[in-house]
Amino acid sequence: MEVAEVEAEVEKKATATRSRLIVRLAALLVSHSTLVSVVCCLAGLIALLVLPLLAKNTYISENALLPGSANPVLSYQHVTQANNLIMDIMSIADVKEAPDIEIPKLIAKYMEILGAETYHHKFSQPQNQFHPLYFFSSSPNSPPTLANLSYGTSTVGIIRAPRGDGKEAIVLVSPYNTQNAGGIDASASASSIGLAFSVFSLLSRATWLAKDIIWVASDSRFGDHTSVSAWLNDYHNPNFIGDASSNRIFKRAGTMACGIVFKVVEKERREKYEDRDVVTMYAEASNGQMPNLDLLNVVHYLAVHRQGIRVRIGMFGGLVKSHLVRVLGEVMQQVGRFARSLNPDWRFEMPSSEYVEGTATLASSIYSQALGVPTGPHGAFRDYQVDAVTLELSPRFSLKNEHTRLAFLLKGGRLIEGTVRSVNNLLEKFHQSFFLYFLTAPNKFVSVGVYMIPFAFLVAPLPIIAASLFNLTSNRNPWRWLHTAKPLLITHTWSVVVTLLPFYISKISDLPSTHCMLTWAGGSLMALVILYIVFGSPYSKHVEWRLLKAVMIASVSIGLCLMSIINFATAQIGALFVVPMCLFALPIRVKTNNSLIRSMVMTCNLVMAVLGFPVTAVALMQGVIKGFGTVSILEFWDSMKFLWGWNSATYLYLVLVHLPCWLLFLHILFHPCH
Repeated sequence: MEVAEVEAEVEKKATATRSRLIVRLAALLVSHSTLVSVVCCLAGLIALLVLPLLAKNTYISENALLPGSANPVLSYQHVTQANNLIMDIMSIADVKEAPDIEIPKLIAKYMEILGAETYHHKFSQPQNQFHPLYFFSSSPNSPPTLANLSYGTSTVGIIRAPRGDGKEAIVLVSPYNTQNAGGIDASASASSIGLAFSVFSLLSRATWLAKDIIWVASDSRFGDHTSVSAWLNDYHNPNFIGDASSNRIFKRAGTMACGIVFKVVEKERREKYEDRDVVTMYAEASNGQMPNLDLLNVVHYLAVHRQGIRVRIGMFGGLVKSHLVRVLGEVMQQVGRFARSLNPDWRFEMPSSEYVEGTATLASSIYSQALGVPTGPHGAFRDYQVDAVTLELSPRFSLKNEHTRLAFLLKGGRLIEGTVRSVNNLLEKFHQSFFLYFLTAPNKFVSVGVYMIPFAFLVAPLPIIAASLFNLTSNRNPWRWLHTAKPLLITHTWSVVVTLLPFYISKISDLPSTHCMLTWAGGSLMALVILYIVFGSPYSKHVEWRLLKAVMIASVSIGLCLMSIINFATAQIGALFVVPMCLFALPIRVKTNNSLIRSMVMTCNLVMAVLGFPVTAVALMQGVIKGFGTVSILEFWDSMKFLWGWNSATYLYLVLVHLPCWLLFLHILFHPCH
């Protein structure tokens, strides 16, 4: 009993010691909040710049995938049959008056020859109208109106696996635009169908299949994503109340293990890409969702090491040509050499050219995820938690030559065949590899444990600064911070009104985008004035600017942390704008001993007041990416309409987090300092 009491006493003292150390550390950080803020912000920016150096080579985590373990079986016989289908499609496009009817019939006929179960899926173009109740949910396609009587028709074929139990399926999607059957890209579109048919023909006779195969020849007259999304919605949500006959016609297979979307696109090749065929991978889905990294790794391995196809992903070409990024590349190369000279195990050295390309690719990956909009039809699969990827295959030579077309179909078909073989080996869903990552190259990635470091450094000073400001005013009256509730309530109520205004503006038909933008701005300004009249001025003798700044920092911290859960890339980019506003916010009338420092801070505040405005911030981001010559502030309405049309959470962040932060920043900037 005495031993137990001694141990309890020792543990109690140790706990008290740890508590005192934590309190002293917190007090030290708060007392030196300015220094901590500067150090953390610099560390966050440096950590963001060195992310390309910290990227790892991709690797396949799931051993069951076994990519390339079996020799491809797809032969010239399969691609020759596919070429016959291509020629038939081209002839229909040239002769028939209704290719949108004849081509689906032709594809279904070829599917039936292989013994597949076939049916046609008819869908209409959804109404792209903002509705706050449909955010983060997939609203069903609205029925066509008198102004929208056109339908699309996708053709679906199903092969039942001889070694399966019908509980799992692999989906192959080949978009094809029947409205452009005789256009410039007709040969490429027909080749997409031919490529899918060659693989489907092989799989119809494969004895090793353990998962059903679904081939969706999707009609992309309303866009590649619309047809796939409509089919997936009907697949996962059968309508037993509606037309019973149509529900019987709609055939289903098992739970989807994977989705592979592929299409052939003829592009003008850059000189350095002319030596090989190219496949471009698109992986970003809604609100920053990504497929399991193993799926991309399988495609990359089979394309590069088995078929000799060059793999590309999104990259910002403007950053590759940027002189500033090139200088950073030279600096990082020297830093890597110095680090390796200190310790050979520190392998941070990277050629400057590789750093530049890695930075341009990383910026593209972050931006594409932050936008919250799918980069291809594969995004529709992620809405149902199905891993999928879009592959855009570009041939080295023209597809008009039959011999080069057959060779290209053989190479592309074997890539799809190998991917299907690997997914067919899985006994469970993708789960071994990463779901949260940024890409710096087709074979390099930055994992979640690494790319969270810059964000953590940027956000870390916010609670410290808030605590420091509260301590400066709490000695007089610890409850004075409650007076800041009024400006905070006004600001966030206004942001909700601004969020909902587009719902009513979009109901006005035939209103140009510029007029919608001006109406939105005028309505928002009027709502703010009304709120000031109802609740009174935010500037009263009880509202101290330090407490207002502390409350602003607290609300922004909550908003950034919540956004990092929904879409981390949006929170990362947003922190680069709002954290400086939170840290440097200072009233113009405040008195300081050093006039030079005061002038510098005021200049920074005025610059941030302009650049921190959401309209300016969005235009700035688009200017860095697309070039400032092509960006206009009046296009902000179209940008926001694009975001809410895809239910992107970035729209909510801009209006509910970024905009209130900017308005509170202005309140602090013009505070009378009683």
